[in-house]
Amino acid sequence: MATLGKAAGVSGAFVAAEQVVIDTLLQSARSYVYTTASPPALATALLASLELLQAEDWRREQLRKLIAQLRSGLAGLKWRLMDTQTPIQPLLVGGNEEAVALSEGLRARGIWVPAIRPPTVPQGTARLRISLSAAHSEADVDQLIGALHELAR
Repeated sequence: MATLGKAAGVSGAFVAAEQVVIDTLLQSARSYVYTTASPPALATALLASLELLQAEDWRREQLRKLIAQLRSGLAGLKWRLMDTQTPIQPLLVGGNEEAVALSEGLRARGIWVPAIRPPTVPQGTARLRISLSAAHSEADVDQLIGALHELAR
């Protein structure tokens, strides 16, 4: 199973499984049974997206570079990045108030990074959800790194 809203840039999801599993889902998965069929334009957009994903590896390479730049630039801060190599880099802050204040401090500097708090995450693990994309530049990541270092003081 995979969603299509992040890497493919469209909406929806798919399940690849044995026929018996697919049949069970088709007949009993309430979220499917009560959903309107996907429009043909969505299928066309997905096909175009899959072609780009297959042909243009530069986007993945750009993301790898930005992730490495971010992780290196934030090393040593009082907040730590959680262990992931995905484009979503959670910065563990801890307290709800501090996470919100940090998010607001970034917003005041023109950077939008939402604070994620309980009940979405466990108590005491509030974090910032840093979402990188291939559309970001190295300068964008430098700006974020600089702002977080400034806010850490």
